[in-house]
Amino acid sequence: MAQEALIQDLNGDLAGVLGAIIQRLTYAAKATSRYGRRLTEFFLSGIPTEQGHAQVLAKRIVALGGEPTTVPRAVPVADTNREMLEALLGSLRQAIGDYTERVRDAFEHSNRALGRELEDMLRDEKVEAARTERLLSSWRL
Repeated sequence: MAQEALIQDLNGDLAGVLGAIIQRLTYAAKATSRYGRRLTEFFLSGIPTEQGHAQVLAKRIVALGGEPTTVPRAVPVADTNREMLEALLGSLRQAIGDYTERVRDAFEHSNRALGRELEDMLRDEKVEAARTERLLSSWRL
C-alpha cells in the first residue's frame, strides 16, 4: 500500500471521528423523555475519547506528510432516542471496520507505532459499541 493511500484512508477515519463528535453533540441535544438526561450524559461521555482519536489521526497524517481533513463524515439524521442509539451503533461499527483495516495497513506499512495506536482506538470503539448495544437491549426508549 502506497503512503498516499494510507494518508487518504487515515483522513477518511479522521472524517469519521469528526462526524462522531458532531453526532454525539447533536444527539445529546435531542435526547428526550424520562431517559433524556441519561442519554445526554451517555452521548457526551464519548466525546473526549473521540477527540483523542482525532488528535492521534491528525498527528499521524502530518507525520506521514499529509494534510489532515477538516471535513466531517455526514451525521445520520435521527429523531427518536432509539434511532439515535441505532445510528450511533452503526457509526461505531463502521469505525470498528475501518480501524480493523487500518491496523492491518499500518503493520503492512511497517508502521508499528501507528498500528498499536490504532489497536487502542479499535478497542475503544468496541467497548463503546458494546455499551450502546446494552442500552438498546435494556431500555424502553
